[in-house]
Amino acid sequence: MRATGTFTVKAFVPSKLKPEPAVPTGLPVSVATMEKHFEGEIAGRSATLFTAAFDQTTGVGTYVAMESFEGSLCGRTGAFNFVHSATTSGSDRTAELFTIVPTSGTGELAGISGAGGMAVEADGTHRIWFDYELEVGR
Repeated sequence: MRATGTFTVKAFVPSKLKPEPAVPTGLPVSVATMEKHFEGEIAGRSATLFTAAFDQTTGVGTYVAMESFEGSLCGRTGAFNFVHSATTSGSDRTAELFTIVPTSGTGELAGISGAGGMAVEADGTHRIWFDYELEVGR
């Protein structure tokens, strides 16, 4: 099954957490928390731990995000975790990963598995989709 939607970032809060021991690199690693709100066939909110090595000036870097989503996919309610990452050279997204964490589903989303993706349109709209399956009998 496929569920699609859009999301907005409601909060992005940088953390003072830094890797230990400190290792100087060309792009420092940072950590932040995020809150997102979703609309469409994907409706709800998520709490995200966001880690990146990223240059704000050039838009070059890589991120890894672990999200805890609660809400609904195509009308089925529950919660689950998903992870995503990508690398950008400033104008593109490569090396993308997007996976639903096995056994993390609850409620009507218990037994969820699959993958997905996201894209940012030229007008700034953030699109997301999940290609997922639910265990038989759920």
